[in-house]
This record gives sequence, C-alpha cells and structure tokens, in this order.
Amino acid sequence: MNFKFDLKETISYLGTKKFWVELIIMTVGMIVTACAVYYFLVPSKLIIGTISGLSIVISGVCEKFFGFPLNVSTVIFVINAILLVLAYLLINKEFGTKTVYTALILGPLMSLLEKYLPYERFIDPTSEIPSIMGDLWLDLCCFVLLLSLAQAVLFKINASTGGLDILAKIVNKYLHFDIGTSVSVAGWCICATAFLINDARLVIIGLIGTWINGLVVDYFTASLNKRKKVCIISAEHERVRQYIINDLSRGVTLYDVQGGYSGEKKVELVALLSTDEFSDLMKYINDNEINAFITAGNVSEVYGLWGDKNRRKNIK
Repeated sequence: MNFKFDLKETISYLGTKKFWVELIIMTVGMIVTACAVYYFLVPSKLIIGTISGLSIVISGVCEKFFGFPLNVSTVIFVINAILLVLAYLLINKEFGTKTVYTALILGPLMSLLEKYLPYERFIDPTSEIPSIMGDLWLDLCCFVLLLSLAQAVLFKINASTGGLDILAKIVNKYLHFDIGTSVSVAGWCICATAFLINDARLVIIGLIGTWINGLVVDYFTASLNKRKKVCIISAEHERVRQYIINDLSRGVTLYDVQGGYSGEKKVELVALLSTDEFSDLMKYINDNEINAFITAGNVSEVYGLWGDKNRRKNIK
C-alpha cells in the first residue's frame, strides 16, 4: 500500500468549495453528536455500543475501583487518536483525514457543553435515575435518532464521527457487511463492558439501543443514498434519451424488447437518476406529451462511475 502524503494535493483541496461545505457539515454533525452523548448518555451512564459509551465505562471504572474521576471527554480523545491511525492506514486518506477532524473535536465540544451548559441544569434532582427526559427509554430514543442521523450524513461524505464508526467502516470495507450491521456488531462488544459499572437492566437497554442504532443508521443511509432506477418504453425514446444525456447529464442504457401481447419490437431505456432528476424527467415527459410506459424503483446503493464528479466524462 502507498500512504505517501501529497502536500501539494492537500493544499489544493483545502481551497475548494467542496472542502468548506463538507467542513461545515462535519462540524454541525459533531455538534449534534456531542449533544447526544453528553445530554442523553453521560447523566444516566447508559452505555450504548459506541466509543463514547466505552469511555463512560472506563471513566466509571476509574472512579469506582481506583477512587479518582477521569473526564469522559479526555478518554474519548485518547481512544479516537489511536483509532485514527487505523482509519488512515486501512480505509483511505480522505476518510482518515476527515475523521481526524471530527474525532478530535468531539472531546472539546463535550468539554464546552460541560462548562457552559452542564446537564445538571436540566435534570430533576428528585429523580431516582439522572435523566434529561425523565425516562431512560426516552433518553435512548433521543440519543439513537440524533447519533444515527449524524452518522449517516457523515458516512455520505466519506467521513465519520470517529471511534466505533472507524471499526464499522473497516468491517464494511473488508467484510462487506451493511454499515448498520457493522455498527451493531462492534457496539455489542462494547456494551458487554458496561457490566463493570451498571446493573443488568441498564446493560440490556444498551444492547437494545445499539441494535436500534444499527437499524436506524441503515435507514438514514438508504434514504440519503436513494436513487431511482427508471425503465421507459416509448416510440419517442430518442427524445427521452437526448434529454437524459444532455439535460440531466446522466447515462442511459438501451435494450431491444418485444411486447408479449402485440409482438411489436420496441426500445426500452434504463437510467439511474436522483430523486430530483426523476422529477425533472417526469415533468419533461408530461409537458411534451410523450406517450410512454414508465416503471421506477428505489435503489439504495450505487457503486462505480455514477457520481457527479465524472458523469459527463464517463458518458462521452
């Protein structure tokens, strides 16, 4: 493997619009992640299968068995620093570099929340179990929804929230598991460590939460990556083909087909479009009163040359 660092290429990338847009996305995603961890996990010590959860365990073990408190944000910072090396070596430079940023700001963001908006302000002091929502299951639901959304958005731009996501991405890349399944499997292993500081009830809640987290990540990932596979049969297939290629800048495949009822030979066009492009295509067909038989289905994952970056070059 060649891991040579190209300084010129890196500096050039830093000046692009894509970099700054993704930087904003990563920053917002990590602010959401920090709030989810600090307000919905830390107060109740609810351990979900994340590095943040493992950090809570390590902090609790240090306090319970060794008599000194260890800041959760500090533990997160140290573990992420180690995992970042794996991200850079085993996945790719882009993923590793982006995850360096996201992972290293999680701890400081949590420290800021701890200093300026401590969770103690929002907890009922008479509550038996410290909880922002007043119920562990509600805390679990809020955490899973916020974290899963942040994970899915960051995975889409080839980044992650760090920690467990790095392990999940490695499993996804080399074993080809769904990203949600990878998150769940790695998370269950971490949840098992919660027996050191929590009772069985909290551990079971954490295991269920980790499983739900994997399902929700898959759902959000599929929603964000959703594409339309469109099949069109029309006597005016050439007009439709020209519109897809020239106006939508997408490729299209042509098939010779024969009607089973009429025996008439026709041409079927098959194209893979984004949701917006599909809407534009349907509007074009309707506005121009093109008679066509159209079927469309959702595709959740696309690989290869489909991406925007190379679409025109690949079509030509």
